[in-house]
Amino acid sequence: SPCAFSTAAQQRSTGDECGPEDPSDEPKHPLSDCALENKAIKLEEQVRDLTERYRRALADSENVRRRTQKFVEDAKLFGIQSFCRDLVEVADILEKTAESAAGQAEPSDPNPTLKKIYEGLSLIEAKLQSVFAKHGLQKMNPVGGRYDPYDHEIICHVPAEGMQPGTVALVTQDGYKLHGRTIRHALVGVAVEAQ
Repeated sequence: SPCAFSTAAQQRSTGDECGPEDPSDEPKHPLSDCALENKAIKLEEQVRDLTERYRRALADSENVRRRTQKFVEDAKLFGIQSFCRDLVEVADILEKTAESAAGQAEPSDPNPTLKKIYEGLSLIEAKLQSVFAKHGLQKMNPVGGRYDPYDHEIICHVPAEGMQPGTVALVTQDGYKLHGRTIRHALVGVAVEAQ
């Protein structure tokens, strides 16, 4: 449809008044239907665009909030990870010392001091393992289980005598997990078929 503008003008009926004319009394050129429709379409497009941007911004902020919350939760759980790595080395030394004392202490030995030292080391070791468990640190016991590269590190292969090939036959250093995450791999020997 053709766009037409109104050309009629309003004039003052009285000529007595002298002064500046009120700008609100001046005629306004109303926009045509065609121009209004075009403007309405453009505004609707802008509203759709802004609404879509708003939805994306909300989704992005929600994703950032979730990631931040997960990061904080992981930091709470795994913030002690390096401390635990250091403590498991102390646990290894304690375990080896207790085994050595057990090998030296014989029941027929007249010296009860060594036996008491072994008993004390065993109590300390048990208490340390209970503290580990309280904080989510667990010793892995992979002997007889399948080799898992995420939990184990192969240091040797042993002949599979009575074991399935690919299973863990021996452990030379215990592995540990903190809340299900491996913080130290177990050093293992894996059974292989004899050639």
